[in-house]
Amino acid sequence: MALRPVQVNMKALDDSAVGRFWAEALGWSVSGGVPGVTTYVGPVGGFVWPDPVAVCVDVVTVPEPKTATKNRVHLDLATTSAAHQAESVARLQALGATPAHVGQGKVPWTVLADPEGNEFCVLEPRETYRDTGPIARVVVDCADPRAMARFWGEATDWTLHEVTDDRAVLRSAKEVGPYLEFLRTPGVKTVPDRVHLDLLPYPGDDKAAEVARLRTLGATDLDLGQGDVPWTCLTDPEGHEFCVLATS
Repeated sequence: MALRPVQVNMKALDDSAVGRFWAEALGWSVSGGVPGVTTYVGPVGGFVWPDPVAVCVDVVTVPEPKTATKNRVHLDLATTSAAHQAESVARLQALGATPAHVGQGKVPWTVLADPEGNEFCVLEPRETYRDTGPIARVVVDCADPRAMARFWGEATDWTLHEVTDDRAVLRSAKEVGPYLEFLRTPGVKTVPDRVHLDLLPYPGDDKAAEVARLRTLGATDLDLGQGDVPWTCLTDPEGHEFCVLATS
């Protein structure tokens, strides 16, 4: 039994506008969703859910704007050369991204925010991310990467590539798609996550049993006022929200 990360869920005042931005940013397409409620962004070439390789983006409308607090989950985008990085930054700013200052200092990557303020990074070219697709990694701020490696390594079927006091890195056992990185970061969570991961059981696996297993690993039920929905909202041992989706 295991779960697989299938999408990054982003909250937005305008799911359509933010969805269009991310489709253009990633070179993907708006592939589904419910107008005014959710916009699904995935690779070009026909709507397939879940995508067999990529961790896609699902933008969901909410009434509350983003606060000034930095998101504790963000995307890092891959580039193939210094010229590609510079071109990507210029193109993203033309699409509506703005420079973001999160205390990064002088670094080789560029920090931007999407049109509603969700931070993301455009990385300098790195050999590690040559085959990830446009999303190099999903980064989660945390206090204890080793504890996050234990929980998420057990929660998913992804392979642990690295774990230190400063970071833990996982990737699909099939060695496709982005990495998932837990990065030791000062500060504690103070607001609900604007961006979170959605997990999905494999066909034939029992969702209720998977949720029960997560609770034994340290997950906690989360009531967001979601009511009777087919997905289950939880938090990991450090309070990061995530959802377990239904297979049908």
